[in-house]
Amino acid sequence: MKKVYLDNAATTPMHPEVIQEMTRVIQEDYGNPSSTHGFGRQAKSILELARKAIAKSINASSQEIIFTSGGTESNNWVLRNAVSTLKIERIISSKIEHHAVLHTLEVLQSEFNIVVDYVDILSNGEIDVTHLVTLLSENKKTLVSLMHVNNEIGTVLDLALISRICKQHQAFFHSDTVQSIGKATFDLQELPIDFLVASAHKFHGPKGIGFMFIRKGLPIQPLFFGGEQEKGLRPGTESIHNIAGMAKALELSLAELESNQKQISDIKAYAISQFQTHFPESKVNGNAVGFYNIVNIQLPFSEEKTAMILFHLDMKGIAVSRGSACQSGSAKPSHVLAEVLAVDDLKKPSLRISFSHFNTQEDIDLLIAALQSI
Repeated sequence: MKKVYLDNAATTPMHPEVIQEMTRVIQEDYGNPSSTHGFGRQAKSILELARKAIAKSINASSQEIIFTSGGTESNNWVLRNAVSTLKIERIISSKIEHHAVLHTLEVLQSEFNIVVDYVDILSNGEIDVTHLVTLLSENKKTLVSLMHVNNEIGTVLDLALISRICKQHQAFFHSDTVQSIGKATFDLQELPIDFLVASAHKFHGPKGIGFMFIRKGLPIQPLFFGGEQEKGLRPGTESIHNIAGMAKALELSLAELESNQKQISDIKAYAISQFQTHFPESKVNGNAVGFYNIVNIQLPFSEEKTAMILFHLDMKGIAVSRGSACQSGSAKPSHVLAEVLAVDDLKKPSLRISFSHFNTQEDIDLLIAALQSI
């Protein structure tokens, strides 16, 4: 039985060259980068070369890159720092953000009694820019926190537009770019974003490693305390093999970006066409265009079949999800779909299908055949 992996928004398979690079570092460069002997200096060199490469890939300076464990830690850090250090009085976000943002906002409201405003969401999953401008017209020290690509429906935020609006209103701007780093180009000399976060396992790198971009000149305090690693901002011995793997994964992703985008876009278009052909009553949730590697499909199946669909597909070796990987084991409906679908549509089964360049049209054919057999 051929296994079919169509859950790349949850995590991606590691690139073979990334595995090779990480294996080499584990075997040869095992020194502690804080040590002053040759083993430590070599590890420190790998660390800083990776930082420079990552910074160059988004046109930032290496001083603006801090290594973290991934998106959740980075989002928590940015939001907490905004309140404790930047003295933000209000955060504007949306109700379709990742729970790493939404749950952090709940805690900050409780702990610091800050104001949290949620911008309206249009029926296609995009934010209501007019409402955002209205919220920003209130004279409060504000951070705007909006994700670039929604991890469930693939809606894309216009970063250039939103960052300009934020600057016009003297608001800080933080974007969760976990779903788009490595799959799109970024020029942070052109985009006036203040905080940006990424996670390596979303672009064919290792799990448990990511980075945070903090615009030069913005103050930041550590989340926890210890040694002097990462300029004293994130103490603890750096995971050199993971950092080297992340840098390699980002290098490969961007080197192959144009061809990968075309291949994945073609597969997504083929998938949508096959659903339209074989399940004519199916619908695309959110914007039908959206980001090129994610499509969220509402199926014309009865409500009773919802629970068994993922199990049935899994038994056939096919991996998709109902929503965020963090929520796929929950019986609750997706908080994202709850914002964009009518109540009756929310009861119907929806699948998030997310692609990588490792996928083929045959994978889609197997998915369609499996759904037809339900």
